[in-house]
Amino acid sequence: MISDFRKQHGEGRVTLDATLTRIAHDQAAAMAAKDRLDHDVLGHFNKRVSPAGAGRAAENIAYGYDSFPKTLDQWINSSGHRRNLLLRNASRVGVASVKSSATGRTYWAMVIAGDYEARKQTPKTSKTSKQATVTPPKPRAAETCRLKILSLCL
Repeated sequence: MISDFRKQHGEGRVTLDATLTRIAHDQAAAMAAKDRLDHDVLGHFNKRVSPAGAGRAAENIAYGYDSFPKTLDQWINSSGHRRNLLLRNASRVGVASVKSSATGRTYWAMVIAGDYEARKQTPKTSKTSKQATVTPPKPRAAETCRLKILSLCL
């Protein structure tokens, strides 16, 4: 359903990714356990999404909808969530839902990600949609050594 929406709006399809699905599930489970809609319930998004090895990633969260089509429809009709669904050059996605044992509310989380690319502007976030750019590690500069002892450059 996400791929179909993306295709209708000129973006590429996404495939289900086990790592992103686990990240989404952990987020949904934590929100359900605390019965609180909160991007940071498990910590900052950049840290949580880093195991996915993505250059760019975004997260949508929601609660109260009993099915994914209803949740997706709400995200499509919200500008911040829609922007995340249409994340440029995204190629992978993970979606999960967990029901709160206290209230019976269903909490949803979606993480969408793409490869490294140049970022033109700082990402904007809203209360229930979050987007981030993960900076790739910088290559180390070549060392100039006068004397090398046991891999130490002096």
